[in-house]
Amino acid sequence: MGDRTRLGLGLLGAALVLGVLGDELLRATPMGINLFLWVAALAVTLVLLGRWRGAPLTIGSRWMLPPLLLFAALPAWRDSPWLVGLDLLAVAAALALGALRTPRVHRAGLADYVVGLGNAGAAVAGRTVTLMQSEIDWRDLPKEAQARQAVALGRGLLLAAPLLVVFGALFVAADQVFQAFVTEAVPNGEEVFSHGVLIVAFAWIAAGLLREYLVRREPFEADVRPSFTLGRTEIAVVLGSLNLLFLAFVLVQIRYLFGGSALVEERTSLTYAEYARHGFFELVTVAALVLPLLLLGDWLRRRDSRRDEVLFRVLAGALLVLLGVVMASALQRMRLYQREYGLTELRLYTTAFIVWLAVVFAWAAVTVLRSRRDLFAIGALVSGFAAIFALNALNPDALIARTNLDRPNLDLVYLTELSDDATPTLVDALPGLAPDQRETLGLYLRDRGDAGGRDWRTWNWSRHRATAALERLP
Repeated sequence: MGDRTRLGLGLLGAALVLGVLGDELLRATPMGINLFLWVAALAVTLVLLGRWRGAPLTIGSRWMLPPLLLFAALPAWRDSPWLVGLDLLAVAAALALGALRTPRVHRAGLADYVVGLGNAGAAVAGRTVTLMQSEIDWRDLPKEAQARQAVALGRGLLLAAPLLVVFGALFVAADQVFQAFVTEAVPNGEEVFSHGVLIVAFAWIAAGLLREYLVRREPFEADVRPSFTLGRTEIAVVLGSLNLLFLAFVLVQIRYLFGGSALVEERTSLTYAEYARHGFFELVTVAALVLPLLLLGDWLRRRDSRRDEVLFRVLAGALLVLLGVVMASALQRMRLYQREYGLTELRLYTTAFIVWLAVVFAWAAVTVLRSRRDLFAIGALVSGFAAIFALNALNPDALIARTNLDRPNLDLVYLTELSDDATPTLVDALPGLAPDQRETLGLYLRDRGDAGGRDWRTWNWSRHRATAALERLP
């Protein structure tokens, strides 16, 4: 048996074990420590198979493992569905990082990451078929004695099956104790089907990922060149007109948003808080659109002379400065609105997103505008990882609960919809609430405490703390 076939069979065997483990761990909800255990098992299998075949992991795989394990562990820390969604997004980004084909991971471009994400998606979706077709030479497997033994075993099972059914049915009808024993021993058909589907699904995913990260391929760097380019005049017109538009908006913002409530209410029919809220998400959209626009302009522009370089840097730099004022305006709007109406998950996460965008824009100014575009992608990815981890450390639901409990117009209904991340904060706040609010919130918390314990596979630190806090309720 050749080494390639042996490796392919080893991958299939390991994937089957991971499929059974995935069915046992991840069928339990909500997500908790089970995700980390399965991802850790996948990572250990990847390392052991790499050692077994005598080949070190690729550079991308080595870069992948730390963020993959970190963000797979975070659902065992926080309970918020928003945070779990961001953690899973970071896990997907880590898988794409591992699927990069370039030997210079720290200098991989945006196109390389797109290719890596496509490779990771293809590994999850269909690389198992490729593994069974191209990595395993089925003609190389031992045939003679083993094949005869397998045929004999199958023939025996076919002969025994009807006999077991007939005699088993008679014994079941003859004795109720034996009937109860058989009923407990034979699994339910629907349950068997669900187990089978999950085992196949997780084994399929594991086999594709293991093949993607273990089978070494030729280095590949995506070098996508534009079919047309933009000259100095086109760049000047596009960026110059955008700068004028942004400058006009900034001048209006300085006059009205920072000019006080009287000026705003005189000019518009809105209160100061309503004016602050109005347009915030549009400004976030503007900020999000400028980044791909600048990257696209840098990709399409001609580099014929030093003057072209200077022109682009000046116009793009001015646009980034004006965008910084626009983003500050958006943050100021949200701060004013939150001061009046309190926090929500959407407001908090959108604010965090625009702060992360500010970091990415600063990094773009340092790299793209200084002809170091090859360093932009890794910096944006690392800052995204850092932002998601910072949100987990911040505990947004607890922050929302603390902030809103200090508001005169307390929305208890919204606070009861927060995850268990906020439960200890709500329990601690009960004594300081008005009697009717204390009774309403206390009844809700007691109902949450009576919901019962969860499976060990869904253990989560926030849910553990919430259970301990609920036990303090009278």
